[in-house]
Amino acid sequence: MKIILTQEVSGLGAPGDIVEVKNGFGRNYLLPQGFAIAWTKGAEKQVTVIKRARSAREIRDLDHANEVKAQLEGLKVSLKARAGEGGRLFGSVTPAEIVDAVKAAGGPVLDRRRLEVPGHIKSTGTYPVRVKLHPEVSAKFDLNVVQG
Repeated sequence: MKIILTQEVSGLGAPGDIVEVKNGFGRNYLLPQGFAIAWTKGAEKQVTVIKRARSAREIRDLDHANEVKAQLEGLKVSLKARAGEGGRLFGSVTPAEIVDAVKAAGGPVLDRRRLEVPGHIKSTGTYPVRVKLHPEVSAKFDLNVVQG
């Protein structure tokens, strides 16, 4: 099955890429989740629009990615979350909240889809967060979740 990716799919490709996948994977996962659209000649014309939008928000080049990496790794990111006894959170920390915390700490604006968080953050403490800035560059920083 030929599809056009609308979002980055780990191990498959980036938005705007035309890829060939097994029928079940495309029909049962990628299309219903909104990660892809079915390939047609008309849809292929939309690829340029998708790629233009991607390039507008993407990190420009390797040097820029290294600058952002240095900026991120020097940050002390803290996130206040409502918690009960023993530091257990009401709910969990979302990637969008992490992006907001990085921006509040004076860091760059990040794409929440590029964050890699180890499991679900459901209690207070310090957690390592990885951000894929570029295919060759990824930055790591510690997220300190405090009761607030």
